[in-house]
Amino acid sequence: MKEKELTELTDQELLEKKKQQKSSKLINAILVGFCAGIVVYGVVNKGITIFTFMLIVMGAWAFIRWKKTDEALDNELKSRNLNEK
Repeated sequence: MKEKELTELTDQELLEKKKQQKSSKLINAILVGFCAGIVVYGVVNKGITIFTFMLIVMGAWAFIRWKKTDEALDNELKSRNLNEK
């Protein structure tokens, strides 16, 4: 989520995004955990392959992207002095 998009949202829309953020964190954790499980399974059975490396890179990229999005939303809420109700 870009800063420009967040600054254009109303206060109510930002609070709704914060609620959505909570549920998406669970989904994100499940996806990263699933990828980690596949990586471990692949390393145990066949060793490190290009597929294993790709999953590690994709998982790290997704985690970093989600973290930046969450931080941007939290920073915008703090800048507007909005507390979650």
